[in-house]
This record gives sequence, C-alpha cells and structure tokens, in this order.
Amino acid sequence: MVRVARVHPDSIAEELGIVAGTELISVNGRALADFLDWEFLTADDVLEVEARLPDGDTVIYEIERPEGESMGVELEPPTVRRCANRCEFCFIEGLPKGLRKNLYIRDDDYRLSFAYGNFATLSNMKDKDEARVIEYRLSPLYVSVHATPWEARKVLLNNPRVPDILAQLTRLVEGGIQFHGQMVVVPGLNDGDVLEQSLSDLWDFGDACLSVALVPVGLTQFSHLYTGKSMNVQASSDLVDVTARWADRGLRERGFPWVYGSDELYLLSGRELPSFEHYGDFSQIENGVGSMTMLRHRVATGLDRLPRLDGKRIAVVTGTSMAPHMPALLETIAATTGAHFELLSSTNSLFGPTVTTAGLLVGADIERTLAGREGFDFALIPAECINEDGLFLDDEQFEVLRERLPMPVYPSYDFIDVLELEGQPVAAVAGDQS
Repeated sequence: MVRVARVHPDSIAEELGIVAGTELISVNGRALADFLDWEFLTADDVLEVEARLPDGDTVIYEIERPEGESMGVELEPPTVRRCANRCEFCFIEGLPKGLRKNLYIRDDDYRLSFAYGNFATLSNMKDKDEARVIEYRLSPLYVSVHATPWEARKVLLNNPRVPDILAQLTRLVEGGIQFHGQMVVVPGLNDGDVLEQSLSDLWDFGDACLSVALVPVGLTQFSHLYTGKSMNVQASSDLVDVTARWADRGLRERGFPWVYGSDELYLLSGRELPSFEHYGDFSQIENGVGSMTMLRHRVATGLDRLPRLDGKRIAVVTGTSMAPHMPALLETIAATTGAHFELLSSTNSLFGPTVTTAGLLVGADIERTLAGREGFDFALIPAECINEDGLFLDDEQFEVLRERLPMPVYPSYDFIDVLELEGQPVAAVAGDQS
C-alpha cells in the first residue's frame, strides 16, 4: 500500500486536495505497490492518478504537470524486506539485547539498495523483482556478494536455499544493470581460493561491476552465531596484498583500481592507507572505504578557513582504531589555530573492545570519557555516532547527555566543520548511522 504521509504547501498535490493519509492506488492504470512505482510511474507529464481519500471516497485525478515540477507528496515509509539469511558475521546478530527495536531489523531489500546504497544479498529476489529492476533501470545496485562459488555462499549466508548469485547478476547485467559489490571476508571460509575465484568471476562482468570492496569480518562480544576464525594481523595483511594485486590489474587494464580494501583492513594490518587519488569518486565510502583518507583531505583543504584559537583547550574523542592516526591531524590543526588538542581514546562499552570504530561509540562511552575532565573550552565527538533523531545507539539523547558534561560538546565530521565557526561552534546533527 502506498499512503501519503505529508503534502508540501503550494504543490500540485495540495491543489488537487490530496491530504495526509490518502492512499495512492494507481497511475495511468498501473497499480502501485510501493514508492518505486510512484516515483517511476509519475515521471510522465500527463497522469491519471487513482486515490482513496481518508474518508473512503475514491477519486481519479487527471493531471497535466509542468515539466520537472514535483507532485509534492512524501510517502509513508515502505515495509522493509527482511533478510532470510543467518550469516554468522551479521552485525545484527551481534547486538546486545535491550536496544530500540528498529536496530534489530535485518533488511535485505533491493529497493533500498538502489535508493540509499544499502547492501543487499539479493537472496530474496523473485523473477518479478528482477524484471522490475530491469524495467525501472535500478542501477547501480549495491550487492553483498561475499562469495560467488555457490556452495561457499550457502555456508557464508547460512542458507541452503540461497540462489546462485552469478546467475542472478548475469540476468541483471544482461538487462543493463550495473552494481557495486562487497565481500565480508571470513578467514577460512571465503579467503584464499574462494576469494580469488569470486574476484575473477566479478571481473568477468566487465564494466557492469563498478567496484568491489573487501571488508574484514567484524565481531562484537555478543556475536553468538560466529564459529570461524577472527581477523588477525596476518590475515588482514594477506588481504591487503590481494587488494593491491587486483587494484594493480584494474589500473593497468581499466584505468582505476576496481578492488578496494576497507579502512579497517589497513588499520588491522598496520599498513599505510592509499592516497586520495586511489579512491576516485569514493563510491564505497559509506562502506568504510576511504573514510580516513577523505578525513585527511578535508582537514588539509579546510585549514585556510580556520580562525586563530590561541589558548583554547579542546578535547577530541575517538575510537581505539583511529586513535593512532589522529595526532598528526591534530598537530596540523594546532599549528594553524594555536589551540591545544587533547586526544581521548574511548573503548566501546556496549559492543566490546573488538569494535573499535569511532562511529559506533555510544552515549555511555562519551560520558565516561569526558566526565570529570575540567579545563576544556569544549570537546569534539564523532558526529557519526549520533543519528538524525539525536540518539546514540544506546538510546542516550545527545542533548541530554551534553548537559551532564563539564564542557560544551559538539559533534564533528572533520574538525573543520566546527572549528571554522570562529571558535563559537554549534551542534551539528549527525546523519543516521544506525
């Protein structure tokens, strides 16, 4: 069911009398199943929209829309397709009990893959879904491949009924669809020969496979399903070597690296991160690919916007994996501003010490790290650990937490975003990372 959540003022929808709660039934005779149908079927300028108003009356609107003008409706969120797999390495399976309910939703939805860049395994797609992807040109998709050999993929996804990903991708590619792939690498399961075969298979799709990210398996202290080996320095170093070898081939034969390692892979192995130019358009940055390099770039290009902050004492909170890489950045900023920065590394109390990412720190970690520390003019915390509703993953409200701390606290993505405001920072609301 497609239902209107909000109508924009002075829009076509408002002029027609469409209101919140209106059910949108069809466009030009085609039934609407979800937001994709609405977005694609209303692309024409001449429309016949069948709708059911909240009072039960059915209305047919005949619309001649000026080219490019929006209909002016926001739809209620769709019902998310749930994941039918039970991957041992699934992060959702590694969550503790007692968090807000939406954090436990294991989505595996090709629609969200296209619309928001969410990775999907495609394991719950039917023939009609594939036809819809091709008809609507839902490209590029973001696909959790993990392994192309069918038997290996069944084990990884813990699902004996999972479809053959190569056959699925072949049909989609033949229909004109491109995709980005990711492989969460589990030592002993999809490294070695399985990894090489998978990369070779994906390479054979040519320009249709836009990039592949290699991500080391990440576990929390609650990952009760996992029975495999952990990712250690040697295993991660071997993966960096595989990444470099395939990236060299990509550069030689296609003009760009094609295979990228996530930042965590380099941090675990102790190897140097690639240059800014290596990542191209940073197409997989939301997958942790190139985040640290982008941060360095933003700092370097933003220094000339910073004011003098002589005498200011500023605390900077980060996760344990980023802590070794922060001093050089902060020294550069200190030299430009005259401020004194103190780096405070925080261990994750909710997920356990194996989760070292700054963006997964929770409210309790921030409070524990900053409480009782006097003498700071303000503190900066990772903006990524707060969602669009101002909540940490442990449901702590940022606005409430900051009132309990002995200094003003501001979320920051790259230091520059806060410090450039002449030493008078304002709180930024972080994007949703949950």
